[in-house]
Amino acid sequence: MTALKFHWFIPTNGGDGRSIVGGGHGVVGGTGTRPASVRYLGQIARSAEQVGFEAALSPTGLWCEDAWVTSAMLTAVSERLKFLVALRPDAVVPYVAAQMATTYVNLAPGRLALNVVTGGEDHDQRMYGDFLGKEERYARCDEFLTIVKALWAGETVDFAGRYLSVEDSSLQHLPREIPEIYFGGSSAAGIAVAAKHADVYLTWGEPPAAVGEKLERVRQAAAEHGRELRFGVRLHSIARETSAAAWTEAARLVADISDEDIARTQAGLRRSGSEGQRRMLDLHGGSKDGLEIYPNLWAGVGLLRGGAGTSLVGSYAEIADLIEAYREVGVSEFILSGYPHLEESYWFGEGVLPELERRGLWSNPTSAA
Repeated sequence: MTALKFHWFIPTNGGDGRSIVGGGHGVVGGTGTRPASVRYLGQIARSAEQVGFEAALSPTGLWCEDAWVTSAMLTAVSERLKFLVALRPDAVVPYVAAQMATTYVNLAPGRLALNVVTGGEDHDQRMYGDFLGKEERYARCDEFLTIVKALWAGETVDFAGRYLSVEDSSLQHLPREIPEIYFGGSSAAGIAVAAKHADVYLTWGEPPAAVGEKLERVRQAAAEHGRELRFGVRLHSIARETSAAAWTEAARLVADISDEDIARTQAGLRRSGSEGQRRMLDLHGGSKDGLEIYPNLWAGVGLLRGGAGTSLVGSYAEIADLIEAYREVGVSEFILSGYPHLEESYWFGEGVLPELERRGLWSNPTSAA
């Protein structure tokens, strides 16, 4: 089975702090007590690479700083950490996208992976000037990636699609390495595009059985193209030396959240057209009750935050057990975050990763380097 890889998160979405920074998927973002700055985000990046994370996700959306600009600046203040950067077919033409990624890998080799984001909520898309519906956005994404990958391969591309066209198109400088493509999408249209183009399919952290069922559908779709994908899951983390300490921290994160704040956030998230977001909402039903939806899997983050709304919670050994459960259904990559992101990177990196190493499930990429 593929070796486990762990990635962290760069909180450009309103900053960071000791409480949940809400927002996303059509909900107005909150503000952390630690604003996003190169100095602070650089601390997080350096800490992540020091404790053994391989990459860090730089998020995208109306509530985020630009992922390309931010991550490029952070390569100068970190050493080896790869950045998982949003590639958006709604925001840039294929040639420029291929050129941007080529420049990145040529000037900062080994530092880029791409998180393909087909778009956000319909209202957000219209703010960007994109008036296509969800199904059409996936169809455009298919055309977009077909062109971009051909350009990276050094081809001269003539392509006339429904949404995108290029003529006699070729890159003057080719990438010294092809960045891997990460892709998430729970709808049938999203899975179809992932099956054709992704290297790693991403999903949010539902219980392992539900994740396994989805991954099997993606696996079958990829097989129709003669392809095999790797699989990753996006989660938060609250790791402590003891289970009691971890659950105390989880309880603290939601203790001061009012029912009114939850209701307002959930009303906004229910307007989302995202199938993945609907699945996240179903896990907690908008209530503080029963948030442990599977042993050591907690849905409290999703009360205030759109997108990934579940967290690993427990002792180092308990979290390692849950990671093994995800591994059993095919997950080999984990994109994690926690509040605050600086401190939580150490809790996980100095507690859970050594436990996984003892079990023979993970090896430190820093040691390999």
